[in-house]
Amino acid sequence: MRIVGINIPDNKRIEIALTYIYGIGRTSAVEIMKASNIKFGKLAKDLTSEETNKLKEYIEKRVKFEGELRQIVRGNIKRLKEIQCYRGRRHEKKLPTRGQRTKTNSRTVRGNVRKTVGSGKRKVELK
Repeated sequence: MRIVGINIPDNKRIEIALTYIYGIGRTSAVEIMKASNIKFGKLAKDLTSEETNKLKEYIEKRVKFEGELRQIVRGNIKRLKEIQCYRGRRHEKKLPTRGQRTKTNSRTVRGNVRKTVGSGKRKVELK
């Protein structure tokens, strides 16, 4: 089943299946279902064509999703980089922007750098 260009899994409840769309989480999925008058607990494959049309119309008119939302987020990050604020600089360096520690964590961001090897003691050769 496709809604707004995204494949939605058939054998999941519709409130969970809607979260496969970028920009729609659990809360907004429940809100969309209430506005479209669709019962909770219904599987995606059990929706009628009328119900899927209601979902599509509501999402297209009132919710920012996928390409449009990604473009907005990208623009916000670009603006932070241009004004050279702290968060913008952290984005440029590809480091965590929300205050996480970087000495021990964020290995994947830093390129999996391990500075210490072993305990530092030299092993004595046995004769």
